[in-house]
Amino acid sequence: MPATLSLPFRDRDEAGRALAARLAEVLDPLPTATDGLVLALPRGGLPVAHHVAEALQLPLDVLIVRKLGVPGQPEFAMGAIASGGLRVLNDDVVRLLDISPASIDAVARAETTELARREELYRGARPPPTIAGRTVIVVDDGLATGATMRAAVRALRTRSPSRLVVAVPVASADTVDSLRGEADQVVAIATPEPFLAVGRWYEDFDQVSDDEVRQLLTQAGRRSLPEAAARKPVLRPAQERPR
Repeated sequence: MPATLSLPFRDRDEAGRALAARLAEVLDPLPTATDGLVLALPRGGLPVAHHVAEALQLPLDVLIVRKLGVPGQPEFAMGAIASGGLRVLNDDVVRLLDISPASIDAVARAETTELARREELYRGARPPPTIAGRTVIVVDDGLATGATMRAAVRALRTRSPSRLVVAVPVASADTVDSLRGEADQVVAIATPEPFLAVGRWYEDFDQVSDDEVRQLLTQAGRRSLPEAAARKPVLRPAQERPR
């Protein structure tokens, strides 16, 4: 953690500004607006990614990924699905809980319906961004099991990015270690233990609405790529808050 910040983060805005500053320090080279892209995992990743994209002057978009919750325990991930039909399962969880293929398929069908709804809601007729040959920074508000992020990274790998960076404000140390074998770089400001849940590390962890997601994507869409490419990243130092 930077000296001016301490856990928990006040909210996703504070976390996003801190993450942008960290990325500016550790990414070498820094991507430009023509060869870089920030992808948020909605909905919680959007406010964080918004600050990253704004500070680094990069285009912002979303990658829709849905967690596959254990039947009867929907918050406990047994895997995830991503746009393009990719499915990633946590084989240890499936084996430990003896979850049948039929049960997995039933959960996946429901989540596929929600994934398609969000694709239409957030993107509409706008085509997905080009991934091939770009530095792609995938942002979420935190990582617990990492199942959702793992599905996102594997889906993106099939589209041939030149560099794939996972970036989050806070994460489980074990999850960060496991993702290092999937992404080219994993950036997490803090890896507190015991981790327990992402929301534990935010004072304000209210759910992000669909309207907020669309508003942030609209703001990002107004940023002119030629203008952004001509500017250097503008980083605002994180503000120290009284404790």
